[in-house]
Amino acid sequence: MESILELTVDRFRELGIDGVLLDLDCTLKRYRETDVRPETGQWLAALKAGGIGCCIVSNGRNHRIEQFADKLGLPFVANALKPFPFGVRRAMAKMGFQPAHTAMIGDQVFADVLAGRWAGVMCILVRPLHPEEEPWFTRIKRTPERLWLAWLGTRDKGRSETNEPRKRKT
Repeated sequence: MESILELTVDRFRELGIDGVLLDLDCTLKRYRETDVRPETGQWLAALKAGGIGCCIVSNGRNHRIEQFADKLGLPFVANALKPFPFGVRRAMAKMGFQPAHTAMIGDQVFADVLAGRWAGVMCILVRPLHPEEEPWFTRIKRTPERLWLAWLGTRDKGRSETNEPRKRKT
């Protein structure tokens, strides 16, 4: 998806999702951003009003993540060790989320998506917000991610959005 803002309460309901785990940097905010963007706050308020539970799951250090989570009024799990599933599982336990009804949303294939997949939850990949601001250790993963996604795109051309094989025209 282009942005988290494209995901609505109705869309989560269609997918059977009632719990959302959110990456922070380059997903909810720009890497160096310290304030909550109004549209992000409105989006989160709409999810809360619609009964969708939210929790931040970040590899960032506790103090930094806590400051942003407090501004948003969200629970969080810092030092999540993504791509390992430990932080995702801790967040689900903290929130009482069930894997079948949980989505992990993030901007990195080799961190957010892998952690979510290994934890058994739905994963939603969004375009990163200003990836040029990321630290070097994150930016070096972007090229392999693009190659992986391109390979998946060519491999899965015969599949629909639901990952079911397309019916052949007769």
